[in-house]
Amino acid sequence: MSMVDSFEKIPCEIFSNAKEGSRYAAKEIAALIKEKQSKGEKCVLGLATGSTPISMYAELVRMHKEEGLSFRNVITFNLDEYYPIDKDAYQSYWSFMHRHLFDHIDIDKANIHIPNGELPKEAIKAHCMEYEQMIEDAGGIDLQVLGIGNNGHIGFNEPGSSIFSKTRLINLDNSTRVANSREFQNIAKVPRLALTMGISTIMKSKRIILMAWGFKAQIIAKTVEGDVTEQVPASILQQHNNCTFVLEENTASELTRFKSPWLTGQIEWTPKMIKRAVVNMALKLDKPVLSLTAVDYNENGLGDLLVEQGDAYEINLQVFYLLRDSITGWPGGKPGAALPTHPERSEPYPKRCIIFSPHPDDDIISMGGTFMRLHDQGHEVHVAYQTSGNIAVTDEFVTRFLDFAVGFEDMFGMDKHKSEKILSDADKFLAGKKKNQMDTPEIRSIKGLIRRCEAKATCKYVGLPEGRWHFQNLPFYETGTIEKKPMGEEDVIVTMELLRKIKPHQVYCAGDLADPHGTHKVCLDIVFESLRRIKAAGDDWVKDCWVWLYKGAWQEWDIADIEMAIPMSPDQVMKKRFGIFIHQSQKDSVPFQGTDLREFWQRAEDRNGNTAGLYASLGLTKYAAMEAFVRWHY
Repeated sequence: MSMVDSFEKIPCEIFSNAKEGSRYAAKEIAALIKEKQSKGEKCVLGLATGSTPISMYAELVRMHKEEGLSFRNVITFNLDEYYPIDKDAYQSYWSFMHRHLFDHIDIDKANIHIPNGELPKEAIKAHCMEYEQMIEDAGGIDLQVLGIGNNGHIGFNEPGSSIFSKTRLINLDNSTRVANSREFQNIAKVPRLALTMGISTIMKSKRIILMAWGFKAQIIAKTVEGDVTEQVPASILQQHNNCTFVLEENTASELTRFKSPWLTGQIEWTPKMIKRAVVNMALKLDKPVLSLTAVDYNENGLGDLLVEQGDAYEINLQVFYLLRDSITGWPGGKPGAALPTHPERSEPYPKRCIIFSPHPDDDIISMGGTFMRLHDQGHEVHVAYQTSGNIAVTDEFVTRFLDFAVGFEDMFGMDKHKSEKILSDADKFLAGKKKNQMDTPEIRSIKGLIRRCEAKATCKYVGLPEGRWHFQNLPFYETGTIEKKPMGEEDVIVTMELLRKIKPHQVYCAGDLADPHGTHKVCLDIVFESLRRIKAAGDDWVKDCWVWLYKGAWQEWDIADIEMAIPMSPDQVMKKRFGIFIHQSQKDSVPFQGTDLREFWQRAEDRNGNTAGLYASLGLTKYAAMEAFVRWHY
C-alpha cells in the first residue's frame, strides 16, 4: 500500500483533462457490454445526467458508429428526474438522455428506464416502488455511473439522505437548484422536487464509476479523504467494495497527493514545490513566511525539506523573494529596466497585447485593472470577444431596447415602420414563448447586439481607439441553447487569422475552468490549438509571444501558483467597478450565474481583495486588491 492509499479511501484515476477521463470510463462500459454479449447476458447500466457524462456519452456513440459497439443487450436505469416536468422539455433528463445517447445507438427502447416526472403526485410512491422492483428483476445494476454535486450529493440524494434510502421523491437543496439554474435561465424556473434512486439503491450496484470535472476539488477531497457521513452523501461510497473516481487534474487538486505531496512520500524539491509547501504551511499557521521556524517545518511534515535545503530562514527567504518578485505594476514589462526576476520582459516596448474574453464582459471582470494599466502604459491593446454571450440577456432587455429604438426614431422623425414591425414580432413571440422554446434568430441577434454595444462601450471607457476590439462570434457557441457544440475547425481558423493579423507579444486568455457552462474551457482550447498550429507552421512572431492566463468570475489561482500579480489602488478598484457596471444586461439579475448569487462586480472585488489579503498575510505589502496570472508555456 502506498502513502497515497492511506489518505485516499476511494481509488482515484486521474487524467489531464475531462476528455481523457470520459474515454477511460466509456472504454470500461464498452468492455462490460462486450463481455456480457459474449456470454449471452444482459448488461444493466445505471446512468447519470448533467454536464459531467456528456463527453462519455459522445465517446460511446462514436464507438457504436465507428467500431460497431452494439447496445442491443443493454438495459438502462437512470438515476433521477426533475418533478414535475414534461419528458419532452429540453431540461428533462428523459430529453437529455435521448439527445446525447439513446437517439444515436441501437438500444431497444423497451430497455430504457427513466423516472417519470409527468405522473400525478399520488402515483409517485407506487412508481418509485415499481422502479426498485424493475432494477431487481433485471438482476441489479452491473455498473452505475455517477456525478457529484458541490454539496456532495449523488443522484439527487441531498446532504442528510439516509444510507438506507431507496427511490423516492425529494426536495432539492437550494444550492442544487442554484447550480442547476444554468439549465433554466433563473432559479425560479428550477423544479423544487425530484425523483431519485436512493443511496441504498446505488450502493447495491456491482460496480460504480463516479466522474468529476471542473470546479469540484473541495468536495472531492472531502469525499475521498474525509469521514463517512450522511452530510456528504458521496462519502458513503467509501463503503462500496468496487468504486472508482475518475477525475481530471483540476478536480483532484485538493487531494493530498497534489496539495501536499510531501506527505505522501519522497518528492523532488523544485523551487515551485518548495514555494507551495512553505506558502501552504504559512497560511495554515497564519504566519508571515519570514517568521516560520525549524519547529514549524518539522511539525508540519517538512522535515525532509530542512534536511535537503538546510536552514529554515534561508528557505523562508527563497520563498519570500519568489512571492515578492511576482508582484509588479508593469504587466507589459517595465521599459528600459534590467529586472531579471520580473515576470515579464522589458523589451520590446511597446508591446502588442490581445485579451481573449470568452463572454463580452470577462475582460473587465477578470482583469480590468490590468487591462487599463496595459493601455495607460502605452501598449497596443486589443480585445477579442470570443462569443456573442446572447443567451445571457433576458427577454425583458430585448423589449426595453426595442422600445428605445422605436422611441428614438419617433423623436427624430425617422421612418419607424421596420423597427415597429420587429418590435411587434418580438412582443408576440416573447408573450407566447414556451418554457423551453429557443429564441428566434432575430431575437438572438438583438441580444448579441446588446452585449456587443456594452463591450464596445467598455473598450472606449478604458481608452481604446476604434479598431482595437474584435467580435469573433465563434460558431461553437451559436446554438441558441445552453448546450454548446465542441470546438470546431472554423473556431480555430477564425482565431488563427486574428492572431496572425495582430502578431501579439502578449496573449491573455481565461484559464478559469470553473465556468458552469463550459464556454471558458472551449474558448481556452481554441486559443491553445490556434497557437500550437501557428507555432508548428513556423511563424516567427510566435516565438516572442507569451501567454498569460487569468481566471474568471468564479475563482482565483492558488497563491502558490501565481506568477504575476498586478496590485490595484482603491481608486483603480472603483474604476474597474464602474467598467463592470457598463454591462447593464448582466447587472442585478444575471442569467446562468452558477452557484454564486453575488453580482459580478462583487465577486471580482472580493476575489481581488482576497488575493491581496493573502499576500499581506504572508508578509508582503498590503494592497487594496490584486489581479493574478499564470503563464502558459507551449
